Amino acid sequence: MAATLYMDAVIAPNRSLGTLGFKVVLGALAVSAAMISIVFFIIGAWPAPLFLGLDVVLVYFALKASFRAAERRERLRVSAEQVEVIEEHDGVVRTVWTSPTAFTSVDMEALGEHEVRVRLRLSRRRRSVGKALSPPEREALGHALREAIRRARAERY
Repeated sequence: MAATLYMDAVIAPNRSLGTLGFKVVLGALAVSAAMISIVFFIIGAWPAPLFLGLDVVLVYFALKASFRAAERRERLRVSAEQVEVIEEHDGVVRTVWTSPTAFTSVDMEALGEHEVRVRLRLSRRRRSVGKALSPPEREALGHALREAIRRARAERY
């Protein structure tokens, strides 16, 4: 029988540029680079088109890397027995944190006026969670995580 989960949250980074937006941005960049390249080529500055083309290629690879990074997932699971943090990236799923619920605590640390860090703590071990969230969302996650651990502990005792 599966243990009752008091929290099963999947955290994924916000993706502000979709596939259509990617094509539009890259197309606009390529067209503008081509038009500027023609002007430079006509006036005899033949190396400039090479660098403009290189810019388009580098922006393409940078956006592709951004899309790959946006595929990362972080999963937080709280049961009466344990707290788990599982990372998923490129089809690889690995557990990066496991600790007994009874001894795990949540630290919320203010790093600035508008910045909050949420950490799981077990003795001297610490693990930051929710890095892909905005500061208000991270603070809400910290409170929800504390509450889930509190309810999970209550089941055991």
